[in-house]
Amino acid sequence: MKIWNSKYALTEGLIEQEGEEFGEVGSSIIRVGSPLRKEYLYGEGKEWHRTRESALARAEVMRRAKIASLRKQLARLEALRFDA
Repeated sequence: MKIWNSKYALTEGLIEQEGEEFGEVGSSIIRVGSPLRKEYLYGEGKEWHRTRESALARAEVMRRAKIASLRKQLARLEALRFDA
């Protein structure tokens, strides 16, 4: 089945892949990759998606969360003072 991998959306972008369900039916685990290098994606709607639109929405949530995290980090660094 065709899936959209959003696990690495912030570093590699969305990846369209062929995957197969793994484990029990309805377990939401997908196996992707070549026979020599298999990768498992866990959680439909988190790491993998059935539609491009769903993957785009998840990537946007991830992007906003990363920006918020970086803003907090920047604020901490700006507040940091070194007294001699």
